[in-house]
Amino acid sequence: TVARCLLAPGEPVRVEGGAMIAHSADVQLQAKAEGGVMAGLKRSVLGGGSFFVTTYTAPPQGGWVDVAGMLPGDTVTIDVTPDRPFFLRKGSWIANSQGVQIDTQWGGMANLFGGEGGFGFRASGQGEALVSIYGAVDIIDLEAGEQVTIDTGHVVAYDLAIQFRMRRAVQGRTIQSMKSGEGWVFDFVGPGRVL
Repeated sequence: TVARCLLAPGEPVRVEGGAMIAHSADVQLQAKAEGGVMAGLKRSVLGGGSFFVTTYTAPPQGGWVDVAGMLPGDTVTIDVTPDRPFFLRKGSWIANSQGVQIDTQWGGMANLFGGEGGFGFRASGQGEALVSIYGAVDIIDLEAGEQVTIDTGHVVAYDLAIQFRMRRAVQGRTIQSMKSGEGWVFDFVGPGRVL
């Protein structure tokens, strides 16, 4: 899947290293360790991203930048607002608009033991973030009190205000969980969005 980032005159977009496919004429680019050397190291070592982030800036007539994830699969836009930040799965972030900040974040013990390595990205601010995942993305909007159970290895992103807990997929004995082929799952409770 390819996402085309349409840019107004002079508008920048931040893109994960290696995610750009093509761009329109006269788009300028600058790569740097966004937030400094330590932030670049955290992003690459802990968050699964690249050390450098490239900023593409449109010329006076505007332009576009096409981006895609490294593996075949869906690319989805997440609307980020100051009151609705998101946790993004390790390695899923590919681009964001100027008003969104992407920082490495500890996802908690649930993500560590859920197979995601514990760290991911926090998307905060105002604007859009693009995520890509191997396979298809299903967007689930939960109403207050509504619950969904999702295998930990299939969670792409979630609203940071949503409530969740991690548990074994099969209640009871560990041997039953192993026999089922399912290890750990997240129980999410709305309100909120899970991808």
